[in-house]
Amino acid sequence: MSNAIAIADNLLLSPYGVDEGVIDATLGRMLAHQVDYADLYFQYTRTEGWSLEEGIVKAGSFSIDQGVGVRAVSGDKTAFAYSDDISAFALGQAADAVRAIGAAGGNGSAGAVQRRQPGALYPALDPVDSLPAEAKVELLEKVERLARASDPRVIQVMAGVVAEYDVIYLARHDGVRAADVRPLVRLSVTVIAEQAGRREMGSSGGGGRYDLTGFSDDFIAHHVDKAVRQALINLESRPAPAGAMTVVLGSGWPGVLLHEAIGHGLEGDFNRKGTSAFSGRIGQRVAAPGVTVVDDGTLPGRRGSLSIDDEGNATNCTTLIEDGILKAYMQDAMNSRLMGMAPTGNGRRESYAHIPMPRMTNTYMLAGDKSPEEIIASVKDGIYAANFGGGQVDITSGKFVFSASEAWKIENGKLAYPVKGATLIGNGPDVLNYVGMIGNDLALDEGVGVCGKEGQSVPVGVGQPTLRIDGGLTVGGTAV
Repeated sequence: MSNAIAIADNLLLSPYGVDEGVIDATLGRMLAHQVDYADLYFQYTRTEGWSLEEGIVKAGSFSIDQGVGVRAVSGDKTAFAYSDDISAFALGQAADAVRAIGAAGGNGSAGAVQRRQPGALYPALDPVDSLPAEAKVELLEKVERLARASDPRVIQVMAGVVAEYDVIYLARHDGVRAADVRPLVRLSVTVIAEQAGRREMGSSGGGGRYDLTGFSDDFIAHHVDKAVRQALINLESRPAPAGAMTVVLGSGWPGVLLHEAIGHGLEGDFNRKGTSAFSGRIGQRVAAPGVTVVDDGTLPGRRGSLSIDDEGNATNCTTLIEDGILKAYMQDAMNSRLMGMAPTGNGRRESYAHIPMPRMTNTYMLAGDKSPEEIIASVKDGIYAANFGGGQVDITSGKFVFSASEAWKIENGKLAYPVKGATLIGNGPDVLNYVGMIGNDLALDEGVGVCGKEGQSVPVGVGQPTLRIDGGLTVGGTAV
């Protein structure tokens, strides 16, 4: 973390004449009014992306963004200003604007400086410069070659690679100073296969908080094979049946259903306002026995992990549901203070131009003791949803709709044939109570998750073992 502070100082503070004196004076101007919390959030982000289609690299992008967000909180009210001009003058103007939220008569003095140094979960490196441009182009061309060579039915390949170098520095009214250097990379692969005039699509991708040298030949081949396999399976698919039935959810990325259907409902702001289906239910049974769900921002190198959150607090592994009992909500600083609970390191924001709020990091269900084969064998008639595309959820009611990108009909304990057009419709809090079997094959997604909330997007991770859902789900497809 000390290295992160030095990097942040060299990028964000020293070049613009911002030192501890300027920071202390800015916070002091806000604290001249009575506020409960104040902070300055400096950020530098450099992003590069390349994309391939129809055998050639057709597009590239490069951007640099930097600035500072200035925030004051009084009770449940937040005043916020931001600027892409990092200077003492801009900071002073922003401080004067946001301090109006509080009543006059504060002490005007910030706390003694405390530099926090939690252990880093990823290296302080710049992934944008980890490979030359020629190597990035060759990486995408390799995806094209492998996909087309894998099966003659592959007629189109699309691939993209994105690298991001993100540096943040946080100064709080209580004297806390913290910094983080956040590398992030992602590879995406999409293929279209054609057979007898029918076309179907398959996709895959992965990444994490490391650099582009992590995209090894094996890594690339894995995602190409996965995308091609999904497209070819979908070529053989039949229309999905419709109606209430037993559903088996695959491990890994299908945890996105868990993320959307119940994860958002366990964020502190919705529960403080009483708009979540889980409001006021801590200590109550909200899921079947054996269901344990955690949010863990401490997993090294994972896409959703953070060494510190965007309020300078170390992330945690927070147990949200334990053996079916609701234990905790995910909290940022403001909501934890107002609810009389400890912050959990879940204060996140998209950028310096946004306010933080309680957000998920890596949210997943822990493993059980059943093998995936045993779970599928236990189902006489149902659907196996191996992978998911998009979905929607209503936080207040918990109702959700998800579309499966790969699904199979289960007949007499076996995967009979692939199906297309399967959507899962249900209610998140209800579905948790219908979990009948939990697999021993916990897996996290491969590093592609993006979560949206109130117009802000942040990288996240999801995961789960194979699950059998015995009720509460309706499959939308073709009526039978």
